[in-house]
Amino acid sequence: MTLRELQAIYETPFFDLIARSRKAYLDHWKKSEVQLCTLLSIKTGGCSEDCGYCAQSARYNTGVERETLMSPEAIEAVAVRARENGSTRFCMGAAWKGVRNGDPRFESVLESVRRVAKLGMEVCVTLGQLGEKEAVQLKDAGVTAYNHNIDTSPEHYPNIVTTHTFQDRLDTIGHVQKSGMSVCCGGIIGMGETELDRLKMLEVLTNFDPAPESVPINCLMPMPGTPLDEQPPVDIFQLVRLIATTRIALPRAKVRLSAGRTRLTREGQALCFFAGANSIFYGDKLLTAANPGVDDDRALLDELGLTPQPPYCGEHPADSECGAAMACLS
Repeated sequence: MTLRELQAIYETPFFDLIARSRKAYLDHWKKSEVQLCTLLSIKTGGCSEDCGYCAQSARYNTGVERETLMSPEAIEAVAVRARENGSTRFCMGAAWKGVRNGDPRFESVLESVRRVAKLGMEVCVTLGQLGEKEAVQLKDAGVTAYNHNIDTSPEHYPNIVTTHTFQDRLDTIGHVQKSGMSVCCGGIIGMGETELDRLKMLEVLTNFDPAPESVPINCLMPMPGTPLDEQPPVDIFQLVRLIATTRIALPRAKVRLSAGRTRLTREGQALCFFAGANSIFYGDKLLTAANPGVDDDRALLDELGLTPQPPYCGEHPADSECGAAMACLS
């Protein structure tokens, strides 16, 4: 979609906008289901990049201790617990610039992916930059989706990160698409950008070919010691407008209400779900940031009449339009 088209949607009167986004959601997602995802930091701290929002950058004094890469056995144990708690998607994140073929750490990650894939869960990883060969290796090991957010608009990006470029992000996404993995790509709002920057970010996402399978929308969690540690909370109506616009522009994507939910009220989260969000990170921690507890999330979903989405079987979309998806889950 064009920026002008996205602006026209975003600027629709609020109630008309969320009514339209609700219809777009119901047209493509027939049930009141929410995908539950668990995110695990498998290698924490000590990252060489200077992302201004990240407590794991070695360039900032944030109190986050550098940790070594978790073993495949330890990662598998966490994945098993996540599955038992209802998660159907297991995401692994590592704080480093990227991965390289032949690196023992990358070989360890590939083994972790194989183990999690055998549990019958969707496997998502976020490992920084990667080339064509590494993307194919991840796909062959069992990764279903690669997360690589573009974070913000191309124009605002240099204000947030200087150690790599916006084009570097797009290059990695291109390698992911070529390998056959799904793309999980969204951004972070509340980093001093304008509402126009958010729509420019969305314009980039809507022109991916193929479209992103999932779009995480993160609200900045200001981390002490980072350059963005004093940014104010995102306005709830701006967040809902962005979710609604994303749902209309990318009706078949999972729109993930991601970081920052601890700063939202239950009512605010309910509005986000109504406007089209249908995926959350589930568990008490997102890499280094706090997240609502499992019991709190279960209580909220029950209150709203929302149920966990069944897992993706690897061949068919896990939505009610695909009868084969239900068959392969039985």
